[in-house]
Amino acid sequence: MDMNELLSLAVALAVGLLIGTERGWQERSGEEGSRIAGIRTFGLIGLLGGLWALVAQQLGELLLGVAFAVLAVLFIVAYLRSVELRGDVGLTTVIAALVTFALGALAVRGQMAVAAAVAVITATLLSLKPVLHRWLRSLEPPELYGSLKLLLISVVLLPVLPNQGYGPWQALNPYAIWWLVVLIAGLSFAAYFAMKIGGTRRGVMLTSLLGGMVSSTAVTLSFSRMGRGGTLSRLLAAGVVASSATMFPRILLEVAVVNPALFPQLLLPMGSMTVVAYGGAWWLWRSERGGGDIAQPPLHNPFELLPALQFGLLLALIMLASRALYAWFGEGGIYLLTVLSSMGDVDAIVLSLARLAQDDLDGTLASRAIVIAAMVNTLVKGVLVFAVAGGAMGWRVGAVFLGVLLTGGGFLWPSL
Repeated sequence: MDMNELLSLAVALAVGLLIGTERGWQERSGEEGSRIAGIRTFGLIGLLGGLWALVAQQLGELLLGVAFAVLAVLFIVAYLRSVELRGDVGLTTVIAALVTFALGALAVRGQMAVAAAVAVITATLLSLKPVLHRWLRSLEPPELYGSLKLLLISVVLLPVLPNQGYGPWQALNPYAIWWLVVLIAGLSFAAYFAMKIGGTRRGVMLTSLLGGMVSSTAVTLSFSRMGRGGTLSRLLAAGVVASSATMFPRILLEVAVVNPALFPQLLLPMGSMTVVAYGGAWWLWRSERGGGDIAQPPLHNPFELLPALQFGLLLALIMLASRALYAWFGEGGIYLLTVLSSMGDVDAIVLSLARLAQDDLDGTLASRAIVIAAMVNTLVKGVLVFAVAGGAMGWRVGAVFLGVLLTGGGFLWPSL
């Protein structure tokens, strides 16, 4: 037996001891001998899995399956005896023991890192029993159905859509459009549970900052719908502004990756708009008069597909119009293309301009167009808040966005 095999057996033992520690701690109040398996038994199970994996390499892989089956039978007998004596019908310890055996065998087969990582995940999952049970008790039927429907449109439907362009100029990509539909629905879903778990004040800002790294327009649409009735309009306005503020450093990051030469020209205007927007979000959040958190989020259904579909249709039309303008006017239509494209999704036009600037597009023109794209997208989001949420929320968002637009315009004016 070489040193590597000894090390793998040590990992197999450690895996069993880790899971056994969690199981032993959970059942620490039980009398000696009342547990199906404790820390020592789990350690030996992990080691047993490793040893049988070594034996199977020499005498045939079938032996490893036979050993696993025998262990399963022994634990099933012990489980039935436990049910008879104590009425304990929990199968968790039995399943954990079988997982431990498999991880021990996996460690010996050269997957020590995988075995160790899965052991940590298993122990963590076992320790979360009170939290998971409390979460299940608080889960309402619409939340469960919403989760399943979201998984259906994302995990089942999205992967089978063709990821290629169709129609004029190949502008319509079903996969890309449906991915944005999933994104819109997912952000509303995330906002619902973030507010339910973290409280309304913390949940709104967390969703805003994280959602702004993906799509601030999606956050704006979701929060505007929540604030339609005037409930928490100041807090939701702060969330819209915070997500929009996150868009500016996101653009800087995209440009730095695609075309670092443009980064210095964009740092000052984008950085200034970031400071103004985050300052406005902070002011709105601090001035929210609601006091503490509320028990229920302002959404009654965590998953609503129709608004996301409407946004997807709008985006598809803008994508088609943008490709048409570029094909008809070429570089002369850069500004018009920028304005129209940034009405729906600013990332696509930013990345396109950054790539074009690597070829024959003037860097100053590209930088100016990127700033215009950010400003137009900000303006569109302000109009969207007014249209969907109404004036109570719209005026608050509009006041901050006006400051952002004036800041960006101050940098653009001398170069126009």
